Amino acid sequence: MGIDEQLAGARARLQRLTPEQARDAAAAGAVIVDTRPLDQRRAQGVVPGAVPVGRNVLEWRADPTSGYGDSALAGRRLIIMCAEGYSSSLAAVSLQDLGLADATDMAGGFLAWRAAGLPVEPCAD
Repeated sequence: MGIDEQLAGARARLQRLTPEQARDAAAAGAVIVDTRPLDQRRAQGVVPGAVPVGRNVLEWRADPTSGYGDSALAGRRLIIMCAEGYSSSLAAVSLQDLGLADATDMAGGFLAWRAAGLPVEPCAD
């Protein structure tokens, strides 16, 4: 199976959110998890309130049984956001496989959020 098939399979399992739906879900208690690297966050800006988590440690931070969980993620619906909405789909399915059944991602990622005119602020890291 190539990456295109893997991505299609992952997305078939998700109820992906538009940026506006992600904003509304976050207002209702979900958390947007920004998996973009620091250099992208610095160059492009960040979604206010999003929690930055490196893609390489996402599963450990999201899994409350790992011993490395992030309290900002615990017990909340997770909406994964990358730059363009590709790696976030694979990451969200990985979280579903860990038992976080309502994990999903944002279609189009940060670039779609910004293109929708939603709030962006400078990266403080």
